[in-house]
Amino acid sequence: MNKKGLAILMRTRMRPNNDLTKLSLSPLPNRMQSNPQESSGRVMEHRSDDAIKRPDFSGNAERDFDIVRGWMHSAISMKEMEGLDAVLNDFSKGYFSLSLDNRRKLLRLLAKEYDFNRTQVRVLMKQYLGLELPSGDNAQSAGQQDDTPLSAFYHLERNLRHALKPTYEVLFERLNTHPGGLGFLSILRADILSILEEENTASLRALDTYLKEKLSMWLSPAVLELHQITWDDPASLLEKIVAYEAVHPISNLIDLKRRLGVGRRCFGYLHPAIPGEPLIFIEVALLKNVAQTVQEVLWDDPPIPESEATCALFYSISSTKPGLSGINLGKFLIKRVITLVKRDMPFISTFATLSPIPGFMQWLLSKLASQSNLDEVEVATRTPGDESVSTFWENILEPEEERLLIESSQDFVTGKNGMEIMFKLLTLSNHEWISSTKLLSALKRPLMRLCARYLVQEKKRGKALDSVANFHLQNGAIDPSKASFKVEVSW
Repeated sequence: MNKKGLAILMRTRMRPNNDLTKLSLSPLPNRMQSNPQESSGRVMEHRSDDAIKRPDFSGNAERDFDIVRGWMHSAISMKEMEGLDAVLNDFSKGYFSLSLDNRRKLLRLLAKEYDFNRTQVRVLMKQYLGLELPSGDNAQSAGQQDDTPLSAFYHLERNLRHALKPTYEVLFERLNTHPGGLGFLSILRADILSILEEENTASLRALDTYLKEKLSMWLSPAVLELHQITWDDPASLLEKIVAYEAVHPISNLIDLKRRLGVGRRCFGYLHPAIPGEPLIFIEVALLKNVAQTVQEVLWDDPPIPESEATCALFYSISSTKPGLSGINLGKFLIKRVITLVKRDMPFISTFATLSPIPGFMQWLLSKLASQSNLDEVEVATRTPGDESVSTFWENILEPEEERLLIESSQDFVTGKNGMEIMFKLLTLSNHEWISSTKLLSALKRPLMRLCARYLVQEKKRGKALDSVANFHLQNGAIDPSKASFKVEVSW
């Protein structure tokens, strides 16, 4: 093994576990789904490389908290810029040295005590509402020639805009221009999101929304560098690809080299303030045709000559920063990559993604179970001769689908109706039934139809219920002429 390969391997093994924010374009392996890192509070354990050198602390948690709180206050309130960098350094390093409880306590304090002054806003609003607009011809002529009648409005509006800015904006702005500050801000937001999972308080929501808006502005595609990641990149960058690949874990150096070699592409967004670490990266396979399963992509060895490819298949996309959740860098990355591939490889005519449908099975089992329970209640409470059906009951199987399912499942399970049979099949601990061609054929039609219903009709707050479907729909996966959105159903 060469020195570079050894460096990647060793750095990856020594790297502390990182929570991974995923925009999955292909099925998650079981070991990723059961990863203990997915437990509550995971983000709060993150440690920055910059936090290795820590300020000296007393060991008293309350005193240490007061010290870091003092640094945070100084970072916000300092008028002179001289010495600000040292204070920001102390605050960021001190923050990582706090216990998890004290970090949460500090963020709650930041959200409440450094918000905007509502008393001042109310005073300004009363003054504003007390002004009278010019009326009639005077208003029209004033708007065209002279702003004097409206000068009081402009003055109060400016004051209102200033008063509505929370005090913690100063901290965010100063950290953004501080070396390493942007990465630290993303960790702060990851910690805020971790708290919000447990306590959805209004002040923390406001803090999160404001920081998210700031990060969205500072991480606009205009300031991001699209970088093609290759085997020639530094080992420090490649080991991050290995560590953060969240969809299909990279098993060894040969696997990594293959994903960066012939017939494959890997692109990432980098920011000048966070050098050597992609914020998000995407993996692409160049194929003759759209793959039917992800195994065709991962096990395609050797790959076809690139000149024979007609399809660019996006099979994995991973975000490396949990604190950037909800900032849709993936949409812009995909569009930039498509533009680049079209320019460099005009023979590629099809762009597709091979995607899982992570919420479909949970939705289907919930639907089947609820209808089965409702049916039992209806039978128990129905009076003799009453043939009416509850308005909440729905047979999600069509008559022909139900008949075929009942006939083909007799060797495996029995039930009162097709929905009960389907529920039992999908929840069996063994999967011997998947060897039955007849049963698989009977299941294929209802599963595909119900899956289409789940993707197209099931909504939450006006958006697709499925997170991956939402991601694709945001990228134009509506009209087949605009995007290829492949549904893969696997057992």
